[in-house]
Amino acid sequence: MASRFPASLRQEVYLANLRLVEAGLVIGTWGNASGYDADSGLVAIKPSGIPYGDLRPEHLVVVDLDGTVAEGELRPSSDLATHLELYRRFPGLGGVAHTHSTAATAFAQARRPLPCLGTTHADHFRGTVPVTRELHPEETASDYELNTGRVIVATFAHLEPLQIPAVLVAQHGPFTWGHSPLAASENSVVLEAVAQMALHTYALAADAKPAPDHLVDRHFLRKHGPGAYYGQR
Repeated sequence: MASRFPASLRQEVYLANLRLVEAGLVIGTWGNASGYDADSGLVAIKPSGIPYGDLRPEHLVVVDLDGTVAEGELRPSSDLATHLELYRRFPGLGGVAHTHSTAATAFAQARRPLPCLGTTHADHFRGTVPVTRELHPEETASDYELNTGRVIVATFAHLEPLQIPAVLVAQHGPFTWGHSPLAASENSVVLEAVAQMALHTYALAADAKPAPDHLVDRHFLRKHGPGAYYGQR
């Protein structure tokens, strides 16, 4: 029986997972990336606990948006329910990535948002990357991963997810997303880079202030706005 999940997208999900490792964002199996195919309504995600060196495209687990396995013999990532909640609630997502990268996780563990201190940050995230509230004991005791997704969604109640495609889950770590699996992984790479820059900036100037809105908007929109002119057509 032919797969309903596109082979090209399966390959991209596989490469998105490898991108996290190549960028040094993953130690052991501390990370995962997934991809969503809107036509079939299916999601492919890294299987739980499989070392990246052993991972192959055919190992990816394909599920529907309710989490029912459609293809694959392995168990999906333990973070699957978080990914699915983001796909269900944030229109336009084609990929989600999760890591425990050092600098971004430091902000998450400190329960501090990541302010936009300069134009490098603004090129990718239109303002502060928020931090979620802490989960309540009953939220960790039952449906923990789903509740993680729910607190992320609640954090973006008044924010545009595709303009700030990242979040810091309090005392846990970062999740990123994008129009595709590779875009989600690339946002993880950028998030870690700007988190490292922020740590160095605060070491030099503890009272550093966020960049002004006009500068943030200019840099973000020249790459991502309707009149974007960065790069080639």
